[in-house]
Amino acid sequence: MLGDITVAKDIYLACGYTDMRKSIDGLAALVQESFGMDPFAPTLYLFCGKRRDRIKALLWEKDGFVMLYKRLENGNFKWPRSSEEVRPLSWKEFNWLMDGLEVNQPKAIRPAQKADFC
Repeated sequence: MLGDITVAKDIYLACGYTDMRKSIDGLAALVQESFGMDPFAPTLYLFCGKRRDRIKALLWEKDGFVMLYKRLENGNFKWPRSSEEVRPLSWKEFNWLMDGLEVNQPKAIRPAQKADFC
């Protein structure tokens, strides 16, 4: 199905600024050369420009790339500008981002890690 992002097994967010003039080929090259990742993997890659009011998403389907583009009319995305180049996201964090929230929710209940008793 055209643009069905639910087929993505992983989601990665490109922290910092991305030149939003880049096309599919430019974004795929960025994924491969700068991040050292496989643009042909079933992964959703997210990019944001300086204004933070629009994002591009790149996804490989079985027969080609799909690039999705979203522009907000009001407000902006709470995009992380940390020094990390690429950051994995969970589907919950992705939904927070699309809802205009920070990806790192300080009050969210985090999954517990396994620990030893006693």
